[in-house]
Amino acid sequence: MGCSKWRAAFNFGHLRVQSKLSVFFTMIILFTYLFYCLTGYCDSLPRPVYDQQSSFLNKILLNDGPEAQHPGAHKNASPVSFVREQLSDLDTVDSNVLPAASGSSNISIANNFGSKKFPQAIIIGVKKGGTRALLEFLRIHPDVRAVGAEPHFFDRFYDKGLEWYRNLMPRTLEGQITMEKTPSYFITKEAPRRVFSMSRQTKLIVVVRDPVTRAVSDYTQTLSKSPGLPSFQNLAFRNSTTGLIDTSWSAVRIGIYAKHLENWLRFFPLSRFLFVSGERLVSDPAGEMGRVQDFLGLKRVVTDKHFYFNQTKGFPCLKKPEGSSRPRCLGKSKGRPHPQIPSEVLLRLRDFYRPFNLKFYQMTGQDFGWD
Repeated sequence: MGCSKWRAAFNFGHLRVQSKLSVFFTMIILFTYLFYCLTGYCDSLPRPVYDQQSSFLNKILLNDGPEAQHPGAHKNASPVSFVREQLSDLDTVDSNVLPAASGSSNISIANNFGSKKFPQAIIIGVKKGGTRALLEFLRIHPDVRAVGAEPHFFDRFYDKGLEWYRNLMPRTLEGQITMEKTPSYFITKEAPRRVFSMSRQTKLIVVVRDPVTRAVSDYTQTLSKSPGLPSFQNLAFRNSTTGLIDTSWSAVRIGIYAKHLENWLRFFPLSRFLFVSGERLVSDPAGEMGRVQDFLGLKRVVTDKHFYFNQTKGFPCLKKPEGSSRPRCLGKSKGRPHPQIPSEVLLRLRDFYRPFNLKFYQMTGQDFGWD
């Protein structure tokens, strides 16, 4: 009797150990699988591995899901747009973090779909013109996929090669476009030839702003990082008595838009460019975004319903998306107050820019109203 009880206790204990070991090994296998998938290994696995994901995609495209209960909800949207909407809450990591040079470190579920392509459109300039705002506004569109950080490939990292550059891009589905933003491309002498070598079909977006206001904004940003910086007028003039402007100072040089555009027009026709007004991007964001979407061949999804004007910051913010606790505005560094610059300094600078502005209006066929 005592022996039987001992055997029963032994068997019960043995079963418990076996059960714990089974759970332990199952967890090891599961975590190993997840580790390889998150590091991109799953991308190279045979197609059957994605059968369940393909089935999910087909389910969406065949309306066998949430839309089936609301047939009109996506009547005017493309299948690609609808898929993007279904995944939008999960698909945030790779568009805000620059991947490592060795390959994709993205952990977004949406990255199991689509492929990495060279950008079809690039925001090439200008610094302090409104490029960050434009990119954030474009990201609302379900058919736009963009790198969050500035790659600086065509001005700083060109020697790393085109494959390195393509690896930085987010994955896109058919019908979506890939984009990136690096404002310094516009003033980089080698950039036009390098972009042309990648693709002569690349669409180029330049956000421009009154060059005087832009120079002050540029100085303000630098001053916030280097409080001991000389005054604006000391940097802007070679000789304060004669009023000779120092064009070697980058804050001044960037605003000579006509000169930089001439360099780009040696490689690309004017039809490949869209010039966005930084001022109108603030005063009428929906109108300017309509032009941008038309230029990119996109449906006008981003409209006035997406914006509200933030009186404190002095520029538009994106309205609160569903499920979010607050609206989306650009960072604290945007909309910072400018230092007081003597009016005679600004007038001299405006006189300096006037002929360059007029030439730029003529080249682009647009009067930006800076003079």
